[in-house]
Formats: sequence, C-alpha cells, structure tokens
Amino acid sequence: MSLETLLALAGFVFVMSITPGPGNFLLLASGANFGFARSVPLILGISGGFLGIVLLVGIGLGPVFERFPEIYLALQIACGLYILWLAWKIATSRSLGSGEVKVERPIGFIAAALLQLFNPKSWAVALIVTVSYTAPDRLLVSLLAILAVIAVVNIPALSVWALSGAALRNALAQGNRIVAFNIAMAALLILSMIPVFVPV
Repeated sequence: MSLETLLALAGFVFVMSITPGPGNFLLLASGANFGFARSVPLILGISGGFLGIVLLVGIGLGPVFERFPEIYLALQIACGLYILWLAWKIATSRSLGSGEVKVERPIGFIAAALLQLFNPKSWAVALIVTVSYTAPDRLLVSLLAILAVIAVVNIPALSVWALSGAALRNALAQGNRIVAFNIAMAALLILSMIPVFVPV
C-alpha cells in the first residue's frame, strides 16, 4: 500500500470514527456516567466489532448482501430494535454510576461489538473500505494492512468521545443534570440512526 493510499485510508477512517453516530453517543454517555476507564470495554467492543465486519467483508461476505438484500433489511430491523433498547437504558439512568439510585454496569465489549454487527452503516462503510483499498492481487496482505490502519486510527478517535463524557462528570453531578443529559443522549442515539433508515 502506497503512502498516499495509506493516508487516504487513515483520513477516511478518522472521519468515519470521529463524526457523531450511535457508537459515539454511547461513548459520550458512558464516559459521563461511568468515567473513561470503565468505558474502555465499550471503546474496544465498538472498534473490534467494526474490525470483524471489515474482515468478514474482505474475505467475501459483501456479495452476499448484494445477492440477498433481505439479510441487509433484517440487519436494519435488528439494529433499530437494539438501538431503541440501548436508548431506553440510557434515558432511564438516573445517576453517575454511584449513589442512591442503582445504575447498571457500563456497556461491555460483547454488547458493543453486537452494536456494530447489527449496524447496517458499519457494513456499508466496510464495503467501501474493502472495495476501495484492497488490492485484488494481494488481497490478504492489503486486508491486514487495512485492519491495522483502522485499529490505529479508530481506537483513539473513539476514545475522544469517552474522554469528553468523562470531562463532563463534575458538571453533570450537580442536581439532576445527569438525568437531562442521559435523556438527550438517548434522543441523539435514536436520531443518529435516521439516515440509516430514511435514505436521502
């Protein structure tokens, strides 16, 4: 992979990783409610889930979606239901992870990875990445290079969201601010999925 291609891939991955989306709103909410350290499994799960999708698409799963669009539709429905469930859990959280009101544990690695596996946008981005940046004559080598670039760029970009949430913890600890914050995060989580279900 040439330096120009590597930089283009890194730029694309950075933009896709840092811009608002369901996973990033979850990270912001998790950082605010549980702090950065307890949000690390969520960061790794979101990144690991996406890396798994890129790997699956890279070894040939992409054409399955083209041949059987009903699988893609089923993923959309599953993703929508999962997002609604996560939004409900966030909206009904009432503390910063401690205190009189018991709040469940932060979202773990497996649940975060499932979010990506059920997210049609992740599959679409994985298709774009593999089609645009793999070399057919060196498929495995180029696919491994893509996975390495994604991991190097994606994890720090996702961490920004959890760190931002953690930075808000002191301000949100005042009064009932965390309640309003969690409801806003739940609403943003749902709104972030509109482009997936309503094509422009």
